[in-house]
Amino acid sequence: MDDEPPGLFGRFLAEQGVELDVVMLHRGEAIPSLAPYDFLLVMGGAMDVWETDAHPWLTPEIAAIREWTLNRNRPYMGVCLGLQLLAVALGGEVGLARAAEVGFGKVELNALGHAHPLTRGLPSAFRIMQWHHAEVTKLPEGAEVLASSAVSPVQIMSVGREIMATQFHGELTPALIDRWAQIPQYLEWLDQAMGPGAYGRVRAQARLQLPKCERVSRTMFGNLVASRRLVRAAA
Repeated sequence: MDDEPPGLFGRFLAEQGVELDVVMLHRGEAIPSLAPYDFLLVMGGAMDVWETDAHPWLTPEIAAIREWTLNRNRPYMGVCLGLQLLAVALGGEVGLARAAEVGFGKVELNALGHAHPLTRGLPSAFRIMQWHHAEVTKLPEGAEVLASSAVSPVQIMSVGREIMATQFHGELTPALIDRWAQIPQYLEWLDQAMGPGAYGRVRAQARLQLPKCERVSRTMFGNLVASRRLVRAAA
């Protein structure tokens, strides 16, 4: 989606001097050869993984994720839809969640998350932005759950030490949340999920929560790329 940019993760890549290539599949842009790249970042979107008739570009995207993770085994990070696409690409399943999860909610590490190198240094529990109505319902082979929420069991999923994805939105910045005020569809979706005036409440919470969220995201991202020298990344 045009309004789902890399956000903080794009900033973290830039800080390392990484050249970021952004591919907008919904605009008809083709997935390039993955051979030159060191890192793949897959962001969120309002569509569901099974809506391939309405969004036919989902099919080649899933195939590219499968190639990247299974065949090339290179670092991957997915956010929200990027988590769900990873799960499907590796043989898992995604379906409607028992309840939508929207707003700043609590995520808690499990025992594996406390010990895993990808989540090393994270607090045991933290509040972070959620915005989804679908979730991973069956883990792919080899995947591990590192954190959950009261609504969704799979909030952080890893495959080995270089492939991870989050159901929550760790990429958000104050500027991105300010931008939502100019997008009527986003305001409508928030009101549907949280009641009238939802945007104002979320924005007020963001002022308090986003500095803490950035620390969480920076820690996770740093853990993921610590063992790699990145040069080029695709998002």
